[in-house]
Amino acid sequence: MLTDPKANQVRGVAKLAKKDARSSTGLFLLEGPQGLKEALDRPKLIEELYATEDCVARYPELFERATKARVEVKLATETVLKALTDTTSPQGVVAVVQQLHVSLDDIIAAKPKLVAVLSQIRDPGNAGTVLRAADASGADAVVFTTNSVDAYNPKVVRSTTGSLFHLPFAIEVSTEEAIEKLKAAGLQVFAANGDGDAIPSLKPEELAKPTAWVFGNEAWGFEPETLKLVDREVSVPIYGAAESLNLATAASICLYASAFAQNS
Repeated sequence: MLTDPKANQVRGVAKLAKKDARSSTGLFLLEGPQGLKEALDRPKLIEELYATEDCVARYPELFERATKARVEVKLATETVLKALTDTTSPQGVVAVVQQLHVSLDDIIAAKPKLVAVLSQIRDPGNAGTVLRAADASGADAVVFTTNSVDAYNPKVVRSTTGSLFHLPFAIEVSTEEAIEKLKAAGLQVFAANGDGDAIPSLKPEELAKPTAWVFGNEAWGFEPETLKLVDREVSVPIYGAAESLNLATAASICLYASAFAQNS
């Protein structure tokens, strides 16, 4: 059992909380039983697995799956698990996993009908929740543009609750490249913008077309150059007294508007 939080092995894994280490190794940290459950559908991606005895006892079927998949479970103390994560209350299990993003060209080659583009989204919780909403709505892919939060940031990974294993996503793509290539592939590109046409004003046949939704920065929205590239600006109407909607909430509504139309 690993007991020393200052051991070289522990320090090496803990470095993956930093983007530089993730970029240089091609690995990332996956915390929690739900994330591990999803990762075990692709066990070859799992490089290392650390868990407390208590966690193993609480989720016996999960760790039996890991053993059957020939993923070695390394026992560690709560103190060591805390050193491996950036959370105040670790969930008892941390995996070191190979990164699994794809290229934008790979996404386009699969002929997507619904894509979420995160344009300079900085908040990890928002980014992860949008990816989760994209998964739930049946979207085909997510694109993290340049200057967006790292898709492998531990907070992003946690907030996806395993959805990053369900649909392809691309990283480090410029907003301009994403819009131009998606339009060239036959998708209409909508910018989710408060000044745009309200979703209810769009006809079902418009929403049913292959669509890429672009979501802008939480604080200042879109750069003017970006809005010139999209086909249309679309807004989520607010019927009550709220000043605005959380980005992830608005993104969920937009994605589901397209999903309802495309699947009706």
